Amino acid sequence: MKVRDVMTKHLVSILPDVHVREAAQMMASNGISALTVVDELGSLVGILSEGDLLHRRELNTETRRSWWLDLFASDRDLAADYVKSHSRRVRDVMTTKVIAASPDDTLGEVARRFEKHHIKRMPVIENGRLIGIVTRANLVQALASTKELPSPRDTDAMIKREIDHRIAEQPWARRPFSICVSNGNVDITGIVYNDNERDAIRVVAENTPGVGIVVNNLRVVARPIEDG
Repeated sequence: MKVRDVMTKHLVSILPDVHVREAAQMMASNGISALTVVDELGSLVGILSEGDLLHRRELNTETRRSWWLDLFASDRDLAADYVKSHSRRVRDVMTTKVIAASPDDTLGEVARRFEKHHIKRMPVIENGRLIGIVTRANLVQALASTKELPSPRDTDAMIKREIDHRIAEQPWARRPFSICVSNGNVDITGIVYNDNERDAIRVVAENTPGVGIVVNNLRVVARPIEDG
């Protein structure tokens, strides 16, 4: 699944010289947590999110450091904090270093970017043009709308080969396991050294097409002490 399949195409955008209060009202009235900020030509210049409005003079929530942190803060940092909390214009408060997505990015790529950069949303750019926005909520909605794929009528031997192959691909599965498949139902026997590996092997089997019931008879044993 690609970004273009899940992104929000209806954008609520704002110009950079709009008053911060008006921007907050737009976010509240539209039930959204961020606005894309565009110039007169519609090109993206930034994003204004709830996080950008967290520390505001009007709310008495300006950034306040302890006195000893103030000793180490540069004048540049202190001035930037003041502008962020006191300016009335969106351009002074918005985030300008924006990480964007392409409509052809996979959801896996987007999820990794969200996690790596600790962000919740990304504008979607195609040929230099803003065409949408993708958020963490979009990924959750995509997950909720997925349907269970119909299981093909594979033979037991085919199912066993597929499970063996999938387990062999995993770096954590270093020990042999016995897989028995009968009428699509799977029985797994063998030993592992922790509960996480036991559960992971069960999940591999459950996610294999054609599998019905999975009986996990793997035993967790203490890791042997190797001779020095």
